Amino acid sequence: MAIGSDPLKLFKEVYSTCLLIFSSAIVCALIFTGETKVASEAHPAVAFIVLWLAIIWLSMVEGGQASCVGLPPIDMDLYKDSHPKSHQIMTIVNRGDNLDRYLMGRQFMVLALVFVENLCGHPLNEKQQLWGMPDWVITIFLGSGLAMFFMTAMIGKISAQVNASRCMLDYINNWFGLFTLQVARIIEASGLLHCCYLVQIFFAWASGQPLQSTEAPRSPVQSLFFWGRVVVSFAILVFAFVVTLVALFNGQTTMWEGVPGGVSVILFFVFMAIVGMLEGMQIAFFAVAKMHKEELASNAWANRTCDVLFANDGRNLPGFMVGRQMCVTLCFFIVARVTTIKLEEGDENILGVSDGLQSFFETGLLGALITTIVASITWQLVASAFPMAFLSTPLTYVLLRFCLFLEWTGICQGAWVVALVHRKIARFKRDEVYVGTADERAAKKRAIAEANGEEVEDDYNVVPGHMYPGVPTLPPNFGHRTQTLEDLTQLEQELTEHRQDVDHRLEEIRAKKAKLAAVVDVDAVKMVNNADKDKTDLDNDDNSGDCEA
Repeated sequence: MAIGSDPLKLFKEVYSTCLLIFSSAIVCALIFTGETKVASEAHPAVAFIVLWLAIIWLSMVEGGQASCVGLPPIDMDLYKDSHPKSHQIMTIVNRGDNLDRYLMGRQFMVLALVFVENLCGHPLNEKQQLWGMPDWVITIFLGSGLAMFFMTAMIGKISAQVNASRCMLDYINNWFGLFTLQVARIIEASGLLHCCYLVQIFFAWASGQPLQSTEAPRSPVQSLFFWGRVVVSFAILVFAFVVTLVALFNGQTTMWEGVPGGVSVILFFVFMAIVGMLEGMQIAFFAVAKMHKEELASNAWANRTCDVLFANDGRNLPGFMVGRQMCVTLCFFIVARVTTIKLEEGDENILGVSDGLQSFFETGLLGALITTIVASITWQLVASAFPMAFLSTPLTYVLLRFCLFLEWTGICQGAWVVALVHRKIARFKRDEVYVGTADERAAKKRAIAEANGEEVEDDYNVVPGHMYPGVPTLPPNFGHRTQTLEDLTQLEQELTEHRQDVDHRLEEIRAKKAKLAAVVDVDAVKMVNNADKDKTDLDNDDNSGDCEA
């Protein structure tokens, strides 16, 4: 993660970091003018604090995802003592189907946090003057939402995944990581997203493969509770759609001025489809990574897409992951803009609801719920069931090219600077320092499996009905393709530093042992001296008695 290893990379990092600093400054300045929804209705300080808390929490949600998905293949005993909180988190994640539950809950958390950021940082008046800057600057950065996009993408998303994908153990080894995990589980357990399980069951069936589970079949009571939540979740989703579509057709959202209601509805579904394609593409790409060339060659577009994806010695896949994250984040803000409800003076409440419920509508959480279920989770489940069909469209190829272009521009290259700063402050170390390399662990796992006469299972096996998120790194079977001299040098440095830390700790332990040994020796000498003294006193007493006799 070294900065400025070549002139082009240095240039991208500098201009992207400048964009991030500028964007953060003008968003904060806008908040303190009171020209955002939360700042105007509560207080600018509240909006400022909530915005940064949301971004920080988002970074844990995104980084925690990378850790929770990447750590299951690693033997938990290897980090039980060195990372107790990570061990506690993974004990929960590895139990039953908790990983799927966590991924479902955290997906809503991502959307909800982005919508909250939009409420805190988006201008009420897009023509609001700030620092005497030209109108076109205000329009580009504040009016379009680009400033919020840069802050969220670089600080809350990409930098977190960059660190967590390499330092999985250190990233979640804290109470914050455990708290985030439990919140995601509570969201899933609430049943708010349970209609996704209908989609999960359907596409697993449609793929001709049974839905895999590591848990025992549900009891009648558990089944009743489960399906009850599915029905309630579906009803809530339908209600959210009705409210959102009514607001869109009536022009009662924060959509840009002058856009007709019908066009707003079309844009709503278009951007949800783009988000869905991008969410599903990562699943499909991991699935086809293990397919033979003959299977890919059966479809021209799938073959063409994979040629681009695995070109450049395999480096285009992590490049796509970064570009995808940028594109998805941008689409999230656009969807938030399209679906967040806003009534003008004199407008009646939507569907004639109470003022309290109308205020809830205006939080944008209904749009977040719709986007989570329809534009995110559903498409991931479809891609896990039919990866080849997902890749066999020209749109997949176009989106892949666009994501690679976004990554190439370097507009979010500042995320690596943020990641480096965070890593230095938090003193993160690569997982190899604690548990060895992936190749070493795989070799050990293979040896144990062969000794027991078992088959070695692939740690990244995309199966129908399950969600596997993407992080800006390759699966282990592609890891050797992206190792550079810079990466190896950095790993060597970290291992050397770790060895020095271990040597220093050993010296401290030896010093303590020597000190304790010296104390023990002194105590032993004292005991001997006391024993000799007692014996001498006893002999003297005996001699005195003899003399008296």
